Amino acid sequence: MKTYSLRPVLSLALGLLCLASAQAQVPANLLDRIQAAREVRVCIWPDYYGVSLRNPKTLQLNGVDTDLALELGKDLGVGVTFVDSSFAKLIPDVTGKRCDVAMFAVGITPQRTDKLRFTQPTLASDIYAITNRNNRRLKTWDDIDKPGVVVAVMKGTLHEPIMRDRLKAAQLLVVDTPLAREQEVESGRADVFMTDFPYSRRMLETTDWARLISPASTYHMTNYAYAVAPGDDVWFKRMEQFVSDIKRDGRLLKAASRYKLDPIVVKN
Repeated sequence: MKTYSLRPVLSLALGLLCLASAQAQVPANLLDRIQAAREVRVCIWPDYYGVSLRNPKTLQLNGVDTDLALELGKDLGVGVTFVDSSFAKLIPDVTGKRCDVAMFAVGITPQRTDKLRFTQPTLASDIYAITNRNNRRLKTWDDIDKPGVVVAVMKGTLHEPIMRDRLKAAQLLVVDTPLAREQEVESGRADVFMTDFPYSRRMLETTDWARLISPASTYHMTNYAYAVAPGDDVWFKRMEQFVSDIKRDGRLLKAASRYKLDPIVVKN
C-alpha cells in the first residue's frame, strides 16, 4: 500500500501563512509606514539660501523649508531625517524612495509634473539675473539677450529649460553646481547667471561683487511646492492638509519672514 507524506503540504501551507502574515504587516500606504517607523525622510538641497542651507562650520540646517519640515514632523508625531538631494537628482530620489517628500522650494514645471505629484504652492518666484558689478555691458534686463552675452544656468534647475527656450541671441552656458555658476560670472567668463528670489538674496548679502538685474515686468513666475511620488493618495492628501494648515495658522508666513522670504509667500 502506497503512503504519502503530508510534510510537503504542511510546509507549503506554513509558507503561505507566513507570506500572508508578512503582507498583512506591510503598511498599506506611506503615511502608515512613516508612523510605524516614527520617521519622515525629507529630501533637501543643502545649498539653498533661505530655504534649506547647511552651515559649513556648524553643519546645522536653516531655512524656511527645513523649519517647516520640522513642523511636519511635529504634526505627524515623528522624527525628521534630512536626505541630501539636488534639483538634478530630485526625480530619482523621490520616485526611488530615498525620501518621502522633497521640501526645498521645488519649482512646479511641466518636466517635473510628469514624474512627481505637487502640493499646493507655498512660494512663488520670478527669474532674476546676477551680474558682476564691473560688467559695463549689462545695465537692464533688455541687455541680456544680445549677441556676445554669455548666460549661465545650473543643470537641473527650472532656469535651464526656460532660458534655453527664451534666449535668441545670447549664448547659454550650463554648469553643474551653483558655485560654478557664480565663478563664471565673478571671473567674467559669463556675463550673468539666472536664479530666483531666495538665491539672489544670498548673492547680495554674502558677496561684494554681485549686482542684481530684475525684469521690468513679470518674466516667468514659477510656483514652488512640496513634491511626493505619484500613486499614494493617502500620503498626498496628508501633505496637502499640512500645507493648508501652515497657511491658515501662520506658520508658513512666520517661517518665511524669519528668512526674509515673506514677499514670495503664496497665502491662498
